[in-house]
Amino acid sequence: MYFFGLFWGPTLLLLLPALAFAVYAQIRVSSAFQTYSAVASARGIPAQEAASVILRRHGAADVSIQSGGSNFSDHYNPLKNTIRLSPVVYGSSSIAAVAIAAHESGHALQHSQGYLPLKLRSAILPVVNLASSLAFPLLLFGLLLGVPSLAYGAAIAFGAVFVFQLVTLPVEFNASRRAIQALEEEGILLPPELAQAKKVLSAAALTYVAATLTAFLHFLRLFLLARRRNN
Repeated sequence: MYFFGLFWGPTLLLLLPALAFAVYAQIRVSSAFQTYSAVASARGIPAQEAASVILRRHGAADVSIQSGGSNFSDHYNPLKNTIRLSPVVYGSSSIAAVAIAAHESGHALQHSQGYLPLKLRSAILPVVNLASSLAFPLLLFGLLLGVPSLAYGAAIAFGAVFVFQLVTLPVEFNASRRAIQALEEEGILLPPELAQAKKVLSAAALTYVAATLTAFLHFLRLFLLARRRNN
């Protein structure tokens, strides 16, 4: 009972806003994808081809575009210089698919042009991975053994996760701006379709905001638990 009492309490309520917002964000992104994946673009350019055009026109033709993974697993891998689009996106010419492919192309362009926030995120990723794996053990031993320094160390470790999520926000927002600009410049989408693509990418951006809020509230909760144990 004592063990559970360490983790259950008023501080748990701090996570409720993050949980509610995360659910809202997921509903928004799922709704936007379902809506605009059913709307074909006027020019009928498949997502893979749209990404290829954007990369070629902006000096990143060496980026490989592959199909694979599950829905919403689309991503750019800077280590392999590869964009991986999910099967429902790769060959589709829907507004949603083209917007997602263009967004991942935006990340590839960030990498090729040395976009500072992306470089910073990549640099701190190993530290964040280590910190996140240590956070719970540090908190557990800190609270059970009554060692405040370990408990505070857990809070600091999860603070690193919050910093990572914070740095991720400009990376994602910038990739979306690059995507919309490129889709307009290359004439891949028409003006009314660009507005619809923005809705898809804006909805997706909410998931990153939700992740940042969740990381911050986890950090705050761990800090409060450590302070309570110290007192």
